[in-house]
Amino acid sequence: MKSQENAPENAFEYAVRVQPQHTDYGGIVWHGNYIAWLEAARVEYLRSHGIEFADWINCGVDLPVVDLSVQYRQPLALGMTALIKCWVLPSQNVRIIWQYEIYNADTQEVCASAQVTLVPIQQQPRKILRRLPEPMRSDFARLFAASEAP
Repeated sequence: MKSQENAPENAFEYAVRVQPQHTDYGGIVWHGNYIAWLEAARVEYLRSHGIEFADWINCGVDLPVVDLSVQYRQPLALGMTALIKCWVLPSQNVRIIWQYEIYNADTQEVCASAQVTLVPIQQQPRKILRRLPEPMRSDFARLFAASEAP
């Protein structure tokens, strides 16, 4: 599979060079490292829009992953560059759904795709929030407005 599969044109891009510590004994990226890259891309996407993930945590909200799905298609190996494209889907509830595609940066081949769902919970007491708190609500409104801009 080549080029854009589902990623919108304005998807955020985060590049990672595959290092020895990312690989298994065969020189192929160990599957768990993809998940770490998804989180790094998500945090950098927010930062690129002036949103610090730590600010959300500091306002008393945690964002645990409640669902994660990865489809592996082609391996990435030592020395290759992975290009992670990510975007957030609009939501009518408190679930925050992120979509990802991971490409071989040299061939533009899709190596993996993923979806991660987060929900906001109060840190004390630990319970799911029924509504996104500020500043998250206005931050997401800004993100969605930016993603709909031509």
